[in-house]
Order: sequence, then C-alpha cells, then structure tokens
Amino acid sequence: MDSRHNDTDRTTSAGPATHTTARCVVVGPYLRASEPRGGEGRGRGEFRSPEARLDEAIGLARAIDLDVVESVVVALSAIRPATYLGRGKVEEIAERVKSLEAGLVVMDCALSPVQQRNLEKAWNAKVLDRTGLILEIFGRRAATREGTLQVELAHLTYQKSRLVRSWTHLERQRGGFGFLGGPGETQLETDRRIIQDRIRRIEHDLEGVKRTRALHRTSRKRVPYPIVALVGYTNAGKSTLFNRLTRSGVLAADMLFATLDPTLRAVDLPNGPRVILSDTVGFISDLPTMLVAAFRATLEEVIEADLILHVRDVSHGDTQAQSKDVDQVLEELGIPPEDERILEVWNKVDQVSAEERERLHNLAARQSPERRPLLVSAIDGEGLDALVAAISERVARTRVALTVSVDAADGAALSWLHRNGDVLETATTDDGITTVRLRVHPTKEGQLRAKFGDRVQGGS
Repeated sequence: MDSRHNDTDRTTSAGPATHTTARCVVVGPYLRASEPRGGEGRGRGEFRSPEARLDEAIGLARAIDLDVVESVVVALSAIRPATYLGRGKVEEIAERVKSLEAGLVVMDCALSPVQQRNLEKAWNAKVLDRTGLILEIFGRRAATREGTLQVELAHLTYQKSRLVRSWTHLERQRGGFGFLGGPGETQLETDRRIIQDRIRRIEHDLEGVKRTRALHRTSRKRVPYPIVALVGYTNAGKSTLFNRLTRSGVLAADMLFATLDPTLRAVDLPNGPRVILSDTVGFISDLPTMLVAAFRATLEEVIEADLILHVRDVSHGDTQAQSKDVDQVLEELGIPPEDERILEVWNKVDQVSAEERERLHNLAARQSPERRPLLVSAIDGEGLDALVAAISERVARTRVALTVSVDAADGAALSWLHRNGDVLETATTDDGITTVRLRVHPTKEGQLRAKFGDRVQGGS
C-alpha cells in the first residue's frame, strides 16, 4: 500500500474555515495500468495517474469540510466482488482506521451495495463511494429550488439502489391468516415504495420547473439574444471568467464544485451584439449518470447555446484528461467534440512558466483557425480582449445581416427593429429615410421581410 499523505494538521485552502464534520481516510483503489481498460472501476479516470486521481478525491472530501487524516493508493490486480479490495488490504486499512479513530472512509470508486455493507462491517466505519461523495457535495451546494429538487432526485435514485436485504428484521411483516400466511409487504419493499413515491413527486415538480425554464427560453427567443455557455471541468475558472466578462459577483473559489446552480447574465459586447452568458455546473471524471440525467434540464442551456466556451485549466497537470472528461459529458448531451459551436479557452496561463506558455502558444497556433484555442487569464485579464472579439465574431455567424429602410418618423418600426435584432448602425438622409443595419436570428428573417417587404436588403 502506498501511503501518500498523513496530514492531520493540514488545513484546507478551499474556502473559509468551517466546522469539521468527520475524521476521514481517503482510499484510491485503482487497477494497475497493465489491466485491460473498460473493466469496472476504470471509467473516465483511466486517463490519469493514480496520484492525480487520489488528489482529486481528497479535494472532493475537503469540499464538504471532511478532515482528511490519511490518504492511500491501493494498486489492484482485480476487483473482488464482496469487498472490492483483497482481504489483506481490507484488514490493513481496518487497522489504520482504528488507530486514526476515523469515522468515515471515502472509496474513490463506485461500490455495489454489498461491497459497501461488507466494508462498513470490516472497518466499523461509515463508507462513502465516489458517487455518494459527489451527491453530498451537490446537496450542500444546491441553492435554488430547482437545484435542490435535482439533487434530491439523484440522491433518492442512488439510495434506492442501496436497499439490500441486510437484516432479518426486514422480513418481520407477514400477511395472510395464522402462521401459514405468506410474507406480506416487507420493510424493504415499504422503503422502496416510499422512495419511489417521493421520486414521482419530485419528477412532477421538476416538470413544472422545466416548463417554466422553457417559457423563459421562449421569451428570450422573441428577442433572440445569442446564448454563450461556459462549460468545463470543475475548478477550471469558469465562474471567475464569468465574473470578468459580466462584472458580476458569482461565487468563485479554489474548490471543487464551488458553484452548482446555473447563472445567466446579459452582456453587451464591444462593437457586437448583446448576448446571454450562462455559467453551468462544472464537470468531473466519473460524474454519476443519475446527476447528468437530473441536471439535464439545467444543461439544456448548453444544448441550445449558440456558442459553447470550453474553459480548460492549462496549469493543471491533467488538463488533457480533464478535457476528455468534459468531451464525454458533452457527448452524453448530444454535443460531439467536433461541434463547430465549441471554442476552447485555455485559462490560467498566468500560472504556467514562460517556457510552458510559449509551448501552449505554439500548440494553439498549429491548429486550424476554426479550432484554434484562446489563451487567457481570468485573474489578471490577459487575453480577454481577444476572447471577446472571438465571441463577437462567432456569434455574428449565427445571425443574418440585413439592411432596412424606414421612415425616420416611424418610431414604431424603429422600435420593432431594436427589439427584434442587433442594430449595428443607423443613418438618416435629408429626405427623412433612416437606414438601419442590423443582425437577426435566422428565425426572425421571414418575419422581418413580411413586415417590411422590399425595404429589406441582404440576407438569404
């Protein structure tokens, strides 16, 4: 066993000091590199070194204020169906948990209900797998009603899968007459039914939230501002970049999943149109499928975006692996990596050496203009002017350029043009004719031509 940390006295720098909830041991049980890919437990994390994966697991534990007293990597040759780990490792960790007086063990993998139960018995401590840990973080971060409902739905779906026939008291209830009656509704079945009923109620409530969100999108389409969505690995700097571009105060902290609920702001681009900038939840390797499903309504802002900014932390040692993780989540949403709407933003260049910065610039320059990433620093503002210009240029491609001539005294017509398009320039001649140059969403072009007829020039 590779013991990498024993940091009882270390404090987290993730944010303001808060009360510690439990002494915790983090275990990274990873298959050896020689093992074939695609087996249980490999997932998207297979692109990373065991040390990097363990460091991320420690960050997840500290994100909910756990006191990580020790963390260890366990190299596996095979996964044991009963306990995930081999018997020797289970006993070794049991001794460490006892000596450190840890009440919680975080396993950086997906455990079956039986494996979780067996490990809890062996270690005499609560065991939390990666899915459960991420759900705990999301449960703390959710602030809006929609976010709370989505997290509860994911948690109940997970909890439902944890119901196993563990104790004899689950069979105490019996039906029928006398002693010959068969078993009635067991406690297990009762719990499962209660959870299923709650799931149905939450899904009903979320449908209402989804309809409200759809109405908001419809209202935005009436004044079709382009949607620019920020996506990326958690802690890649999306919220900091969002704050820079919108001059707002969204929480941005050096921690995993600092923000969860989506935020939208209108931004007037210099020499460009007004856009809606959307900051979404950060992605992570092995993001539980139930969370992707639960947050699909939120992530529809990404699906329908005109431009997707994939923000990457190029100062991180596993930036390439993180990029692959984000690509896979986007593919689950129906957005392939080659989608022309995606523009990569290489953030945190202020944290790399001069040699690495030069290498990154050369790497970006070798890519085609359509796929060329932009190097920025959301902290000091480096490269943001070029990013804003690129956003304006990309958004302009999604709009139709038209020129409309109207009577200068026709205030209603001029007002309509301003409400339904991005007015770039107006000019009025001596004979009282105002020429308006604007861009409109393709869905608005037909409506505009029907209203102004042959006074419209350009476009399709």
